[in-house]
Amino acid sequence: MTRRPALIVSALALAVAACAQTGAAPEATLTAQENPLRVTRGNLVTENVPTASPALKERLQRYENVRGHSFQDWTGDGGILISTRFGNVNQIHEVRFPLGARRQLTFYTETVGSADVSPSGGAFLFGKDRGGDEYFQSYLFNLNTGDVTQYSEPGSRNGSALWSDDGSLVAWARTSAGDPNNDILIANPADPSSLRVALEGDGAVGPVDWSADGSTLLLQRYISIAKSRLFRMDVATGALTEINPDDDVAYSGGALLSDGSVLTVTDKGSEFANLVRLGADGTVTNYTGDIDWDVSDWTLSPDETTVAFTLNEGGLGTIRLLDVASGHVRPGPTLPVGIASGLTFSPSGTQVGFTFNGATSPADAWSFDIATLNLTRWTEAETGGLNPKTFLTPEMISYPNADGMDIPAFIYRPEGPGPHPVIISIHGGPESQSRPVFSSAFQYWAKELGMAVAVPNVRGSSGYGKTYVSLDNGLNRKKSVEDIGALLDWIATQPDLDASRVVVHGGSYGGYMVLASMIDYGDRLAGGVDVVGISDFKTFLENTEGYRVDLRREEYGDERDPVVAAFFDEISPLKNAHRITKPLFVVQGYNDPRVPYTEAEQILAAVRANGVKTWFMMAMDEGHGFRKLSNREAQREAETLFLQEILGIN
Repeated sequence: MTRRPALIVSALALAVAACAQTGAAPEATLTAQENPLRVTRGNLVTENVPTASPALKERLQRYENVRGHSFQDWTGDGGILISTRFGNVNQIHEVRFPLGARRQLTFYTETVGSADVSPSGGAFLFGKDRGGDEYFQSYLFNLNTGDVTQYSEPGSRNGSALWSDDGSLVAWARTSAGDPNNDILIANPADPSSLRVALEGDGAVGPVDWSADGSTLLLQRYISIAKSRLFRMDVATGALTEINPDDDVAYSGGALLSDGSVLTVTDKGSEFANLVRLGADGTVTNYTGDIDWDVSDWTLSPDETTVAFTLNEGGLGTIRLLDVASGHVRPGPTLPVGIASGLTFSPSGTQVGFTFNGATSPADAWSFDIATLNLTRWTEAETGGLNPKTFLTPEMISYPNADGMDIPAFIYRPEGPGPHPVIISIHGGPESQSRPVFSSAFQYWAKELGMAVAVPNVRGSSGYGKTYVSLDNGLNRKKSVEDIGALLDWIATQPDLDASRVVVHGGSYGGYMVLASMIDYGDRLAGGVDVVGISDFKTFLENTEGYRVDLRREEYGDERDPVVAAFFDEISPLKNAHRITKPLFVVQGYNDPRVPYTEAEQILAAVRANGVKTWFMMAMDEGHGFRKLSNREAQREAETLFLQEILGIN
């Protein structure tokens, strides 16, 4: 049975409990913050959030209505599928020729963000959940008839499916509530009755490639960002053979080549993730070992001769091409400054489709010819009526911390002399990386509110080598928080930045970072915005969905270990909430399977017990972050009012 909290607990009861934990005086609850009115409007539940003016709504809507397009797949008849939003959530659309009209194919109230076309053409796979609960169901869309067939079993959680080379079968990973182990399923998606369990798996295992004859599946088991395993599975029997079982390394995807070798990306023997070939005889060919950046995305041509891949160069994503036979790597097409992702070969193998996203250009679908490198633009993002030439380009910087390291970051500086208030945007993960992609929020904060936006990649971030990503593991958790303190030091040295008006903002693990920063550096902050954030690692691990518990213990530590448990108590925002004295805005999705809504409720009540100004917004139809346009607009409106109030800006 899934371990989901049953009720929204009483805020007042939580406040009293928090007082007992922290030693705060019970009288602290008898303030203007006592039991504030909880207002429900549609699917939004709020406390202390005022109504935005029509002028603010109109100004903000232009930014929230910036509409990008992400490349999904080739249709097989010369067109492509993209994901974009024309209503409240993203859906799948078809574009039949470059810059042609988009024809919407899926029409759901929930997000459909990806599509995978059958190798035999005529159909694609997609998945969707309900209200952000991440219990994805799997569907087959017939491009000829428009018919949709659900081939997954209700009540299960299903990963993205992988087509066999002939398009007759798909394989995918499935789990159920409270179960940390994935099973591998195989089916003809047009015939749900054909579904069978091919493997009762162990841990977060999933398929990454089929052999050409359909007899073998390549599986990857993810353990942590630093460790994973590869297996060959006999499709008929389910028998597993591990590849290089003595290695303790990370892998990212894989392809079964016709000669029995495996193409994959791994950090074996290197600080960075390299594109390598694992020979059937045990030999290893490293194609990118002389490049000191991670290979972050890659795709193999149908004839196995060429790999298109991207390099994560300090956050940017540039394309390279590898000739598999010779090992020669050559540059890909010349792109503006930004990030290419989602590389996908066309069925002919002559074109590669991808999504391109830049700090001043919302996502669009592109392709290039691998022989000539000529680029083709398939879509042109709408920018809400805003002039994209006025969007701000971030500056790539680094700043020193107390341990003598240089911490990479991006900063958006508003026009004008300043000094400008600052919002520090902290990524989640914790192994994620902030990259200079388009952000309507960053542009709005900088251009409309006159705020500088600082975006650090603190210790524990990916993209800078496997040593850097491990520097906040286990008992080093607070090292990443120290890097926020170092950023505050750097801000104080910048004449155009106002160190007396700084706000921290972050989601998920970034929400924990917000709370921890407000505890450790509260005297230097004006307030914080915690979005779906962890407020206590013990309660988080007790209540997060079963399929995530072991994965998170690998990163954060095992709360069943007394040493780790004591450390969790030491760094817990909930148990240190009496030290949060500046205004706090908590944003949460009720259906969040990753960071349950009780994490938000308990920190809200504990901070309120200090007599601190607290705002709260919860969407009952969202999960780990807001995906629906109407909810995102409400969040941005409320954040704007919060920032204006605590920073004194218009």
